[in-house]
Amino acid sequence: MTTTRRWGLAAGVILASVAVLYLLLYMYERPGGWSDRSMSKSLGLGQILEIPLGGSPEEAVRLFRKSDSMTVMHQEAVGRGKLVFLTRSGSQTGGDLQVEYVRKTWLGWKWVWGAGYGTDADPAASAMNYMRLPELEQVSTPFPLVFGEVLSPSIRHITLRQKEAGTDKSEAKLVTAASGRTIWFAFQAATAGVPFEIQGTDEDGKAVVSTIVTDARGSGSVDWSN
Repeated sequence: MTTTRRWGLAAGVILASVAVLYLLLYMYERPGGWSDRSMSKSLGLGQILEIPLGGSPEEAVRLFRKSDSMTVMHQEAVGRGKLVFLTRSGSQTGGDLQVEYVRKTWLGWKWVWGAGYGTDADPAASAMNYMRLPELEQVSTPFPLVFGEVLSPSIRHITLRQKEAGTDKSEAKLVTAASGRTIWFAFQAATAGVPFEIQGTDEDGKAVVSTIVTDARGSGSVDWSN
């Protein structure tokens, strides 16, 4: 066999391998594919999800939620994906907030999990609000995650502390969006549960407000009286 023929054969094998790999990736990531079947099964759904692929994290969320009325406030890179914080009402008063986790695939961005809250509470009576998203079994996500919005400019730091363990502590990240609204989020350890305390402090570390969360999927407002 000549050298030219050997090179041609090697090139053919490589091209065939790439084609097979791409086909397997497509079968895994396509809407309704193997990854969607696995996720549907782990969630105990009676039907298979068909999660569309998007060219960007925002598009992936819009396609899955089938909504054009949302406004993205912030995107945070997390591992192989991103957290997309958004509001649907367009309100500037802190009435609602949603977070969606999307992951990057070879074929585009794909929605994984997310949720949000809405409140009719008077922003003037509340210092901040929150929601907790627990981790999902058999589905890779950056959760547990606690997130919310800071409504009082006096709150400069937010800390989460486990009440039972006493040593599990998470520092939140505060981000000011282009709209002027300030969101916050903190990751918890996979072993973290409830109850835990959310405490907001000022620039000098003095406690401004605090609340105890006892619901693993809880959400609410932290009023000045808490």
